[in-house]
Order: sequence, then C-alpha cells, then structure tokens
Amino acid sequence: MAELNIKQAHSSSLHDLRGVVAVVTGGASGIGNMITTALLSNGATVFIIDQNESLVQSVTKIYNEAAQTANLPGRLIGLVGDISKKSEAKRLADEVGKQAPYVTVLFNNAGILEGTFVPPTSGKAADFVEAYFDKVPEETFDRTLRVNAFGPYWLTFAFLPLLEKWKEHGFGDEGRKFPPQVIMTSSMNGWTKDSNTAGRSYPYIFSKAAIGQATSTLARELLPLGVRVNGIAPGLFVSGMSVPGSADASGQSFSKNNDHPFAVPTPQLPEELGGPSNVGGSRRDVASLVLFLLSNWYVNGETVLIDGGTLLVHASSY
Repeated sequence: MAELNIKQAHSSSLHDLRGVVAVVTGGASGIGNMITTALLSNGATVFIIDQNESLVQSVTKIYNEAAQTANLPGRLIGLVGDISKKSEAKRLADEVGKQAPYVTVLFNNAGILEGTFVPPTSGKAADFVEAYFDKVPEETFDRTLRVNAFGPYWLTFAFLPLLEKWKEHGFGDEGRKFPPQVIMTSSMNGWTKDSNTAGRSYPYIFSKAAIGQATSTLARELLPLGVRVNGIAPGLFVSGMSVPGSADASGQSFSKNNDHPFAVPTPQLPEELGGPSNVGGSRRDVASLVLFLLSNWYVNGETVLIDGGTLLVHASSY
C-alpha cells in the first residue's frame, strides 16, 4: 500500500506561501488590497504596484509592521507605475527582476471605473444618443480599456520570463506545490446584461468582457510554457471603486451604507470574523478564493464568479 500522508491536505501545508513571490497590480487598495493581505499573511513576498505613491508607501509600511508584529514571514514591496503603458510593463518587470529571482504569480488586478452615466429619460432615440454617445467622452473609453484590458496583456508577457524562472528556482522542496500562474481580476460585469450592475458604464462593461475572454485565450496560448491563466470575477465589494473615497491609509474601505441598488439577500460572515460592515463580499471571501487558485494545479483558463448570487437575480450570459 502506498505511504499515507494526510498532512499534505492540511491547510497549513496547502497554503504555506513561504518562498512564493507575487505581483499584484492595484494591490494597495480595494480588492487588490484584499489579495495582498491574503498572500502576505500566509508568508509570500508581495510586490504591489499602484499609481498612488503615498498610498503605496503607507500600505507597505503599515502591513510590513503588522506582519512583523504577528511574527509572519511575508513582506510587501511597493512599486509605483502606470500599468496601462507597454513601456511601464517592461520597466516594472525589470524592477521586480532586480529584487527577486522569479515570480510565482502575477495578479493583473488594477482597474478603473470612470465617469457618471445617466440613463435616458424617455424612450426616444435622441435621448439614448444623448445619454450614451454625446455624454460619454472618447477619452473615458480609451483610458478604461487601456487600464482594464490592454495593461494586463502587456504585463502578462513582460513578466513571463520571471514566471518561467519560478519553475527553475521554485520547484525544489516546498516550492513545487505552486505552479506559475497569471490571475486576472475580471468582474461579474463581463457577463451582465443589466448595465445597472456596472453603474451603466459601458466602457467598464466592454473592458471586463474583454479581459474575461483574454483569460481563457491566454491560458491556451501559454500551455506550452506551463504557465496557467485564471480569473476572478467579483461582484459587489466595498472598495474605492464601489464607494469612492472610502479607502483609508491602510488601503481598506469601509462604508456605513447598509443598502445598495443591486445587493442581493445572502448570508454574510459576521463582522467580528472579518465580514463586511454593510453589504457585499468580505476580505475573507477574496482570500479563500485567492488561496484556492494559487494552490490548485488543475484549474486553467477559468474565471471564478464571486458575486453572492447577483447574477442569479440580474440578467446575464453567465
């Protein structure tokens, strides 16, 4: 009979991220901050990339001090950059390569939702043109797609050499538990047929539909390299995107609002256990999904919906 080792299935073995090097774009706040916290608290070295230099500095300081106080081996390294640019993708990969011999996982998480979108006031074509054409600046589409869809493309290929090196340096001993991977942050709005769930932002909806398709396409493209590509499609989480101005110096967002236009009734984790203070998903929800995708070898080309059942209520193609 084969040797029985049930400890391999224990969470302390599955999710021990010591030796793992992660890169998280938009990692200073919002869902990116939730991803970063999950990785850091389980022992990973995490590079967070954000355009907001002061936030990067404060988050890096606060979380490194917290990890040290809790005697956790993980640490944060902050980098400032604009992930929408091809030249920046190369520069950021080079900078990470100077400080780490490999990258285990790249989280293409950074995203934006810009502008105010007001629905037509009547059933006349002229009102639809005014709402969705006249009042939508071309620059809003351009910037949203550059950040949400083009940036992840440039970053994926810029970081491929470092992801490949993980197989050389990280596959010894415990490192072999974690194959190299790219994880995209998509959105439930990549599938929605109800623009209300995206604040009626068609630039945002278009960009998230694009990144959802890119996830499966790139997964197939990178099969020969042994680099997996998967995605996370969040629904409502309190963040600087869903509640503008809510992020504090630690990158966490809180809101006193106990309602939301498209919130659905769903059991929630108690606040004292890390649940949300109002509506939507929690940091723990994101953390458990991140740890699953990172430690799993057999999931590839998939985007996991984490929306509390929102798309069970609102029309979608999911």
